[in-house]
Amino acid sequence: MTTNKKSSAKRHERTRARRCALQVFYTAEIQGCAASTVMDDERFLSEEGPLSDYARSLIVGVEQNLAAIDQRLKESSENWSVDRMPVVDRMVLRMAVYEMEYVDMVPVSVAINEAVELAKDFGGEDDSPRFVNGVLGRISRALEEEGAATSITAAESAFEEEVAGE
Repeated sequence: MTTNKKSSAKRHERTRARRCALQVFYTAEIQGCAASTVMDDERFLSEEGPLSDYARSLIVGVEQNLAAIDQRLKESSENWSVDRMPVVDRMVLRMAVYEMEYVDMVPVSVAINEAVELAKDFGGEDDSPRFVNGVLGRISRALEEEGAATSITAAESAFEEEVAGE
């Protein structure tokens, strides 16, 4: 298999995993329990088949980082509390923020594009894709700014260490 076919297959696998994870999150929301419980008990319907390792890592990762993810969403969604967001939009946003902040192998642009596609396919509102794209765009810009600030701080620290060593 060529490199392009491998990367295409990997992308398709992750797309499928995101769809499955979203179904688990939605089921958990409706049942009023943790997504990991739904996952472990296999209490969800999936057209996509059994959960892949990536779907499982999304579910566990979002749950483990939920407070930080929701804080990021709160800071980035204008005039929307996280609790008042439509269920599917909230779940899609949480998965995307998790990927953007914690999964190095997924480029930010891919996480955003995949989230918008999920919002198109599963969102209940006509403006779900636009809403998801807008929130994630603001988060992306914030991450870029934070990354630039971190790079500057690291460079300043290295310079200070070099000067102190002279």
